[in-house]
Amino acid sequence: MSTRAIQWLRRQRINFAVVAYNHQVKGAVFAAQATGYPLARTVKTLVIDLGEGSFGLALMPGDRQLALKKLARVLDVKKAALADARGAERLTGYHVGGISPFGIRRPLVVAMEASLMAHARVLVNGGQRGVMLEMRPRDIGAGLNCRMGDLLAESVRQPDGKARSR
Repeated sequence: MSTRAIQWLRRQRINFAVVAYNHQVKGAVFAAQATGYPLARTVKTLVIDLGEGSFGLALMPGDRQLALKKLARVLDVKKAALADARGAERLTGYHVGGISPFGIRRPLVVAMEASLMAHARVLVNGGQRGVMLEMRPRDIGAGLNCRMGDLLAESVRQPDGKARSR
């Protein structure tokens, strides 16, 4: 099996292990369930519109939401917004549900949630739906020259007892 992400990692001599699964639903929740990997250690790759024709990526734990204001501060931009699916696919060359931070069409600035560094290994998308890569977070950070920071949205308990991000 080979994707642009896998080819890129091999060229960079970054270690990884391929974890394949039967893709049925997009998203980190399904990927974690299908692979048996903890959701907190399953990284989602979000494409971010940074304004003025500039874009970036945010790497987040699968069980947490992104705080766009915190991301903007880490990337030193005025504001950040999630890119639409079509734009994300055009920028990265990958389909939504298979977007990898590796081997994308054009270099983008990458921010990584700092708490991911506490794990020995994480899963990150391998550039195709149903293909995840098990890697050390420090290798991801170094390979992509990630800007590390607190990107987590705060969870707030609602009257119904469910947590919501803000």
